[in-house]
Amino acid sequence: MSGGRLTQQERRQIARGLADDLAYAEIARRLGRPTSTVTREVMRNGGPTDYRADLAHRATEHRAHRRRQPAPRAPGTPAQVPGRDVEAVRAYEEAFTAVLVRAGLPRMVSRVLVCLYTTDAGSLAASELARHLQVSPASISKAIAFLEGQGLVRRERDDRRRERYVVDDDVWYQAMRANARANARLAAAARRGVDVLGPGTPAAARFEGIARFVDVVGAAMARAAEQARDVLHGEPGASSGGAAAPRADHP
Repeated sequence: MSGGRLTQQERRQIARGLADDLAYAEIARRLGRPTSTVTREVMRNGGPTDYRADLAHRATEHRAHRRRQPAPRAPGTPAQVPGRDVEAVRAYEEAFTAVLVRAGLPRMVSRVLVCLYTTDAGSLAASELARHLQVSPASISKAIAFLEGQGLVRRERDDRRRERYVVDDDVWYQAMRANARANARLAAAARRGVDVLGPGTPAAARFEGIARFVDVVGAAMARAAEQARDVLHGEPGASSGGAAAPRADHP
């Protein structure tokens, strides 16, 4: 069968194919489906490492039920861009959220960040985030507090004096800077351990090793962030063939 929705049995075949490390094209060939159908199905439901047939089937049924009962667009909800595949965007949001979760970010924090980043305006109000993600305002508030603490979002007021949350184009630069500052704090804490445990002792040597390692990594991270931003923004002194000089304000 090449048309229509995937059946639960087909989803189980996809799961078996992934477990056997088969390529999407081979799984699709065995199902008699387009490769794009299998790719979209897997990425929409956790990616190749987290795909579960029964969970994917229930999630699809839930999405179909929501489409049959569409809610009217509330005032202030961002309009869809003409020509953009809404389902494909949703699937991508879920897939990229899974990547961030595997990288260590809490799931709700990841969902909020991806939602902001995939919005053309790069900003949304708390009510818009809550409607889009179908969660409580309290969940949004906690996620925003975490992201603010990492320097990944900022607040501003719109023309209606409504608070909005914004991701800037250099959000990953800010994230790298935040990581470099965290590394500096870790190195300082490790060196305090050297003083407490007594220089020359095995325990103190362990903490000195931590401090030295983190110092090197943090400095390299700060330099890389500065150089990458200079290259991407085409600032004076940057070139594609060499490293730009570090800025004076890096941690």
